[in-house]
Amino acid sequence: MSPVRYAVRHETIYSYGREVLHSHQLLHLTPRSFARQQCLEHSILIEPQPAVRSEHLDPFGNCVTRVEFDRPHERLQVVADMVVKLDAPRELPADEGESWEQVRDQLNYLAEPRPAPLLEAMRFRGESAFVRLKQMFGEFARECFEPDASVLEVAQRLMAKVYEEFTYAPGETEIATPLIEVFHRRRGVCQDYAHLMIACLRSAGLAARYVSGYLYTGGSGLVGAEASHAWVAVFAPPFGWVEFDPTNNVAVRQEHVALAWGRDFGDVSPLRGVILGGGSHTLSVRVAVQPLTVQEPV
Repeated sequence: MSPVRYAVRHETIYSYGREVLHSHQLLHLTPRSFARQQCLEHSILIEPQPAVRSEHLDPFGNCVTRVEFDRPHERLQVVADMVVKLDAPRELPADEGESWEQVRDQLNYLAEPRPAPLLEAMRFRGESAFVRLKQMFGEFARECFEPDASVLEVAQRLMAKVYEEFTYAPGETEIATPLIEVFHRRRGVCQDYAHLMIACLRSAGLAARYVSGYLYTGGSGLVGAEASHAWVAVFAPPFGWVEFDPTNNVAVRQEHVALAWGRDFGDVSPLRGVILGGGSHTLSVRVAVQPLTVQEPV
């Protein structure tokens, strides 16, 4: 398959009930460049103009834009525009690679030197703020972890189980909804599906990370393109990190534009911060993903 290109626009508008006197914001709105994806163009327009603006890499290698506003304002608009190129995904044999038991044992904390990829993966095997490790998650996923199955086989079975047993229900949960509540209700959105699959993988001792980004549907029947999308990457030697979309029960393909990754949503929230004043607020988020032909300038 040939590479594809997308133009993505992500617009966020906060309208405040009263003036915000001072605020600090952190933005994860710069797409990553890595093996399957290259960021060709990128810009972030902010209104009002921040008094201070800087960029740095967070502990997970994501580009973060930090802004500070020192003048009163009743509205904040952030528009991120980007052009990315995505290569065709690798075709990986699910029944090959190391078994999940082997990988689990390698990820255990032992007082001995470890290769860099293992050390990096170990950061994504423990509990995090939005992904608590509970016995119920291990029990839910147990049938997926057949003895000697490869990590990819386990991940595919688990992805299918989450997809089949949960209902995609926009508007019925929010980021503050505890994963345990989502689990019992069996309803949620893409971030809930991703957090649940991650919790199941980590409960078995595997490393899994949360990937935020965008999804191009294009009449494909995929769901989750209303705003940002989310999926899961699992550490699967010798292939490295392999991505799965439990909301749609598909391996991540050229429709998935990655923005950032971390332990869970809290590490990669598109925009979060601290404000003084403001009162109540309304939030509007719009995302548009447009495919580009090779003739279109980038």
